[in-house]
Amino acid sequence: MSVGESKVWQARLDELETRLAFQDDTIQSLNDALGQQQILLEKMRRSLELIAKRQAEMVTLMPGESSDDQPPPHY
Repeated sequence: MSVGESKVWQARLDELETRLAFQDDTIQSLNDALGQQQILLEKMRRSLELIAKRQAEMVTLMPGESSDDQPPPHY
């Protein structure tokens, strides 16, 4: 292999190493973002469960119509 070919191969190798480093950084950034989204999603799920529970409690506390309630007579 000549010196010129060696330099070409070294340049190509350097380019591949640079791309690999960039891709590793991108993957790490995406992993971090995904982790944060999972934490946020879990918080939102717990909040939604709490809201649903409170709404169900409110429904049971609301006065409703019973079969004993008769409308007042109209004259």
